[in-house]
Amino acid sequence: MATNAAQTREAAGMELPRLEQAWEFTQRCTQNGGLLVVRNGWLVFERYFGRASRNANPDMASTGKAYTSIACGIMLQEFRDKIPDGLNTKVFTPKFLPEAFSTDGALDDSRRGDITLGQLLCMTGGYTGEGNSPVAVVMGKAFPLKPVPGQNIRDLDMSSLRCAMWTNAGAGYSYSSTEPHIASMVLRRITGMDLQEYINERLAKPMAWGAWGYCLHRGGFTMPHANGAGSIAVHATDALRFGYCLLRDGKWGEKQLVPADYVARCNKMSPHNPHCPYTLMFERNSDGHVAGAPRAAYWKSGAGGFALIIVPSLDLVIYKMGGNNGQYDPSLTGLSQPEPSHARDDWKPIPRTPFHEGSMGGDDGIRRVLEMVCAAVRE
Repeated sequence: MATNAAQTREAAGMELPRLEQAWEFTQRCTQNGGLLVVRNGWLVFERYFGRASRNANPDMASTGKAYTSIACGIMLQEFRDKIPDGLNTKVFTPKFLPEAFSTDGALDDSRRGDITLGQLLCMTGGYTGEGNSPVAVVMGKAFPLKPVPGQNIRDLDMSSLRCAMWTNAGAGYSYSSTEPHIASMVLRRITGMDLQEYINERLAKPMAWGAWGYCLHRGGFTMPHANGAGSIAVHATDALRFGYCLLRDGKWGEKQLVPADYVARCNKMSPHNPHCPYTLMFERNSDGHVAGAPRAAYWKSGAGGFALIIVPSLDLVIYKMGGNNGQYDPSLTGLSQPEPSHARDDWKPIPRTPFHEGSMGGDDGIRRVLEMVCAAVRE
């Protein structure tokens, strides 16, 4: 790890004062969090606040969708004899999703029969987006959708399958957590392993992660399977390892853990989503919508201000932690946690005023941190 300004500047090619500015901004965004930066193979910045720490296992929310996607990419190569059409495979069949069919062999919505694995992983399967204000995007134009019931954790698989569709497969994008979970159900069927077990064998063990898991325990109920929609909980430096593996085109040391061609697809316009810059569970900057970041940058964010960011053109990985107190509740995973700092337990977002932008939570804060860290790179 770079330990001083001179080493940060010379070995890693970054300006520490600018990273300090990004750190100051990061602390305005969320109740708890951290900022970790790797450049040129050096861990050049690592700081935490509130309940966050190196060995905490917070609910990383939708950041976990990136892990689902990469697991599917590994599956497509390892089990290509079982799914030879890869991302183009229509998965609502008795072979891949027998649960989706009624006793008379019918789907509850015939449009589901056209959904491909690639569309599920690009959120263009036609499922209605989540939340009280779902949004659709069709060829770059956004418009609101009518809210519908989403996932029910007490019946995760079936509630995901039955979530309402707003359009035909491929006709538009909407951010729907049901779609990556359905992709994880396909993975479960093909590999014979739960998503958590598959990630453990193909990624966690080879990269020597510390304790990790999924947030399976909710309100006294334990989900029988990992949710492909997210809520993975890994140590901060292990999230960096995952990101660094992607930065190195899927390699960890001498081992090719993730197919290089799948990693490359994560940062390109996909035929499965011509509607917006979102590919295989990653937002990408190929259209330059984050003006202060390279167009090569791509990332996955998660509720609470989490984000794992890869910038290949700058040899850079950023992990921004966030989260409210509830996202650091150890009962979510059942994993033993370090004693947290409670210094931020009563923190409230900074209000916006005529002279202050206030706390920039969610994706707004993430994009600003991306720009600020990229500005710390010495050209």
